[in-house]
Amino acid sequence: MTEKVFPADKNNLDDVLDFVSTEMEKADCSMKKIMQITVVMEEMFVNVADYAYPDEPGQVKISIEFDSGKTKMKIRMADHGIPFNPLDRKDPDITLSAEERQIGGLGIYMMKKTMDEVYYVYENGENILTMTKYIG
Repeated sequence: MTEKVFPADKNNLDDVLDFVSTEMEKADCSMKKIMQITVVMEEMFVNVADYAYPDEPGQVKISIEFDSGKTKMKIRMADHGIPFNPLDRKDPDITLSAEERQIGGLGIYMMKKTMDEVYYVYENGENILTMTKYIG
């Protein structure tokens, strides 16, 4: 497992995406899978940066783990921000036009549709989002 801590600030988004894509390249992931995961990571990191710490700066710890055959990738995001379970968010009505649809929720919806497994827990004052993608 590889992990890194980032300040929860959108100015660090490029560093987060570099970290994720570099680890995936080391595991010989396809460019398609790298692109899928980096889009999800962008959405999830920006959500934490925008909403988790309204009163003070915070951090996000991102852990990446591959199974022994490098067929499955697990990404864990943990923060000490406001408790928020993204899986409780109602999916947007994608049959509506962008103008008719309520703002928000599309990134979480994309994450749920892109990842093969997604789990959330809040324990010991920490939001923990674990996302799994089959890559092999």
